[in-house]
Amino acid sequence: MTARDTVDALLARCGTTYAAEAGIRLRNTPQPLYQLLVLSDLLSARIRASVAVSAARALFAHGMRSPQRMAGATWQQRVDALGEGGYRRYDERTATQLGEGAQLLLADCGGDLRRLREEADGDLDALRAGLRRTPGIGPAGADIFVREVQAVWPEVAPFVDGKALQGAERLGLPASPAKLVELAGSAGPTDGHEVAVLAAALVRAALDKHVVDDVRSHA
Repeated sequence: MTARDTVDALLARCGTTYAAEAGIRLRNTPQPLYQLLVLSDLLSARIRASVAVSAARALFAHGMRSPQRMAGATWQQRVDALGEGGYRRYDERTATQLGEGAQLLLADCGGDLRRLREEADGDLDALRAGLRRTPGIGPAGADIFVREVQAVWPEVAPFVDGKALQGAERLGLPASPAKLVELAGSAGPTDGHEVAVLAAALVRAALDKHVVDDVRSHA
């Protein structure tokens, strides 16, 4: 079993970004970028990723798909949507953070995260620092956002975060971002989307031993 066999089996079973799983059609436009920020906030808590994704879908289904709509919703509406998605352990605190974060984004960036991208000007540390100004977004949340957004912001690619590297180690793959990027590529040059998909799949392996066992049995 080669590393390529393992990657092929992993992608066949888990080759979906978390943004896609949450129903976000990620593009370099304000609304989907904001939705990714919300998802990154939810995923960064100590709660199952499937619950975070479900909660994000519930928030979006209730119309909270933009900072304007998130800020315009009541605290109780945010709590109720989070609860509907099963996000109950942190629902009250997160509802507050989402409201405050939406208001801050509107005040600082006019609700458009592309302004944060422009400010960072290709500097990954500056981008992370800018993201962390958002209530609820710490180092883990910033890394989740960057890991997923590289699909549409090529200047931050290739990005493989620590959690993805944990998944690689569990699968017996190289714990080297450069080598993983090579495995992510197909016949042509590797792009940010391919790396984002592989990184998300590796995170699933880090979080769920059943994923590791399934991949090994099919590689």
